[in-house]
Order: sequence, then C-alpha cells, then structure tokens
Amino acid sequence: MFRSVGNCLIKSFRSNLILPYIQTYNPIAQQALRYSSKKEETDEEFDARFEAYFNRPDIDEWEIRKGMNDLQGMDLVPEPKIIIAALKACRRLNDYALAVRFLEGVKDKCGSRVSEIYPYIVQEIRPTLDELGVLTPEEMGYDKPEMAMPDVFAKPMFPGQSS
Repeated sequence: MFRSVGNCLIKSFRSNLILPYIQTYNPIAQQALRYSSKKEETDEEFDARFEAYFNRPDIDEWEIRKGMNDLQGMDLVPEPKIIIAALKACRRLNDYALAVRFLEGVKDKCGSRVSEIYPYIVQEIRPTLDELGVLTPEEMGYDKPEMAMPDVFAKPMFPGQSS
C-alpha cells in the first residue's frame, strides 16, 4: 500500500515539477526543439557545403582543422571530392602533416569495412595525391608500428626454449 502511494507521489512530482523545468531551462532540450523543424540537407548539398568550405582561398589553419574535426565527428566517411578539397587546402597552407593526419582519420572512419572503402578512396584521390606530392600513411610506413614489441606467444622468448 505504501509503496504504491510513494510511486504515485513520485510520478506526480516528476510530471508536475521536474518535466516543465527540464523543458524550460535545459538548453539541450531547447536546442533539440529548435532544430527539429529544420529542413533536412541532402547528400549533394552536404558535399557541396564542405567542398566550398575547404575551397575558400582565405581559409586559415584553425578553420581547416575545425572543418576536418567536424567531419571526423560525424557518422560518415567523406566523399573523395571533399577529401581532395581538404588536401588542396592543406597544400595552400603548406601543412603536409595535417594532410597525412587527415588521411589517417579518413582510414579510421572506414571502420570494419576499411578493406573495401579505403582502397576505393585512395584510388579516387590518387591523381591529387600525386599532383600534391602527398604520400599515404601506408606509403610512409605508418600502418606498421615502429617500436612494436614482438608477440611473446608467437615464438619462444629465449633461445633453445620449446613452445
């Protein structure tokens, strides 16, 4: 009996006091309400927006990093034309390291399908890579750890020891 009375009191307290407060003063809830009526952006509009962002002639180091960070934060692998625009922006800023780092991030975004998606991307951006003189992380040897410890279970640690 007391348990049901307590549950009723908690439910009425939650619905009458807490929910209006959350809906009124919670900025995340307000943001969700504000953006819920926004028109959906098509894939072509999205690609064109990021391509135009990276093709701006006055883009600086902070803005290019912000654009790349925004792309990495999304649940997608960027289209090759966006990657090409970003690589050319890196070239305009003479930032070779950022270009290689961006390619590493693109490879990481491929996830479990890296063997399918990443070779396609490299194939599509290969002319730009050759034009700009940018090597992929695999061509530089970054895909293999430099100071990796040998696998202790693969072979005996000491000579003459049997496994």
